Amino acid sequence: MEELLFSIKIRKETNKNIFLGKIFSNDNNLTEFKNHKIELLLKDLINDVQLTFDTFSNSSMIFTENKGEK
Repeated sequence: MEELLFSIKIRKETNKNIFLGKIFSNDNNLTEFKNHKIELLLKDLINDVQLTFDTFSNSSMIFTENKGEK
């Protein structure tokens, strides 16, 4: 089964010479990043997605560890 986790859009605002990146998550959150260099924008986007996965993984691990406790 497939599940869409993120949708990422990147565009260049030509009049301002800046790159804009948007991350749409499956829980309707929107995160925006701006940068003058595409490489730095991509780094920001990757770091945000990684942080989200790390947070989710840690929450899942805590839930699994505490599952049998009352």
